[in-house]
Amino acid sequence: MSYSEFILPETGLFIYESKHQNGGLVAKHHHKIYQILYAIDGVGTITLEQKAHHFGQNQISFIVPYTNHAIESHSGLTVLVLSFREDSLTSIINPDFFRLLKKESFVLGLNPVVASEIKLHLKKMLFEQRNQDRISTYAILVSLLNVLILLERSRTAVSYTDANTLRAERMRSYLETHYFSDITTKDLAALFEISVRYVNDIFKDRFKTTPMQYLNNVRIDRAKDLLVETDKDIATICFEVGFENISTFYRSFKNVMGISPNKFREMHALS
Repeated sequence: MSYSEFILPETGLFIYESKHQNGGLVAKHHHKIYQILYAIDGVGTITLEQKAHHFGQNQISFIVPYTNHAIESHSGLTVLVLSFREDSLTSIINPDFFRLLKKESFVLGLNPVVASEIKLHLKKMLFEQRNQDRISTYAILVSLLNVLILLERSRTAVSYTDANTLRAERMRSYLETHYFSDITTKDLAALFEISVRYVNDIFKDRFKTTPMQYLNNVRIDRAKDLLVETDKDIATICFEVGFENISTFYRSFKNVMGISPNKFREMHALS
C-alpha cells in the first residue's frame, strides 16, 4: 500500500471534482488527512482496507487518516472529493467534536432528504472556495461541520426493515430537526418523492397522528421549554419555534395545553 502525500491550502480544506473513465482505477493508497467522497454520477466500487463496497449516486464515503482505499469505475464515475485536516475545524470548535465521530472509515447510502442537504452544503463549499472573500474560510468550515453532523446522525440512525416504517421514521426525524422551518405536507411529499396522501397514510399508521399535527406538538413542546427556561418575549418564542404569527401560536398553544402561553409561564414561575 502506498502513502499519498496530499498538500492542502492554508485553510486545511480543499474540495474538487474527480472523474473516472469506465474501467479506471485509483490504486490502493492512504494519506494522513480525512476525506469525504460523494458520488455525483456513475457507478463504481470503493475498497476500504480489505472490504469492497458498491459506490454510486447518493452514496458517500467517510475516510479517516491512514485508511487504505481504492476506487474503480464501472460506468463513468464522477466523485466530489472533500479533503481536510482535523485542525481545520478544531481552530473554530472544541476538539472534543472529533471524539464523537466514528473512528473508522465507512460507506453510507443516503436517504433523499439527507442527500439533498449534504449536496447543498457541498455546493456552498464549492462556491465559497471559488469566490473567496474575508469570511469564505469560515463559511466553508461551517458547511463542513454540517456535513459531518449529517453523516454522523445518518450513520447512527436506527435501521428499519419495512420501507414505509423507514419513511415514517425519517419524516419524524426531519420534523424534529426542522420544526422551526415553514413545512407543509406537500414539502414532505416532494422531499420523500411520494404523494401527499401517502405521506399522511404511512405517518399516521406509524405514529397515530398526521405529520402536521406532530409538527405542531413538537413546536409546542419546544415553546414550553423556552417559556419555562428563558425570559424571552412571547413573540420571539413564536418566531423561534416556527409559527407564522403570534395569533396562530396562541391558538395552537391553548388548543394543546388548555391555557395561554402567558398563563403557562406564570404557573411555572410560581412552582
